[in-house]
Amino acid sequence: MKRWAALLRGVNVGGRKLAMADLRAMLTGMGFADVATLLASGNATFAADAPDAAKLEAALEAESAKILGLTAEYLVRDAAEIADVMAANPFPDVAKTRPNQLIVLFHRDPFDTMLLDTLAARYDGPERLRAVGRELYIDFPDGQGRSNLVPEMTKCKFPRVATGRNWNTIGKVAAQIGI
Repeated sequence: MKRWAALLRGVNVGGRKLAMADLRAMLTGMGFADVATLLASGNATFAADAPDAAKLEAALEAESAKILGLTAEYLVRDAAEIADVMAANPFPDVAKTRPNQLIVLFHRDPFDTMLLDTLAARYDGPERLRAVGRELYIDFPDGQGRSNLVPEMTKCKFPRVATGRNWNTIGKVAAQIGI
């Protein structure tokens, strides 16, 4: 069986509640092994014989709507992909000194780097952004709360189906999945 991490988009924020016990029960009911959740922000790890992430995402989304009554996007990576995310970090200094200010946005498809050019033409903030495959790494030196980056990303039509995790959380997911 392969180890997987499922990162849910937009749960336990803005009134969209999901108890992690309910998520664990759903995953166990789907026949997955070694099910665990992390924090209350929609992170789960499990073992499954799944052909690929896209099929797994579709199955999780369908089961979530059916069992939990929750429409949510699931972004799934296997253990090797989580290891790759950790290894590809273009901001290792931030990971060491300000891990809660380093965010990785997980996307379904490879990130279109032309969006970064569009953003750069209209926004000149202190944040640094680097795309690697399907992930977008963002260094928020002044924190996310003070940043104007996210509204500008929305105006530039960055992909809607994405979910962010700070470096601390990614490290915890990696440890939980066995990396």
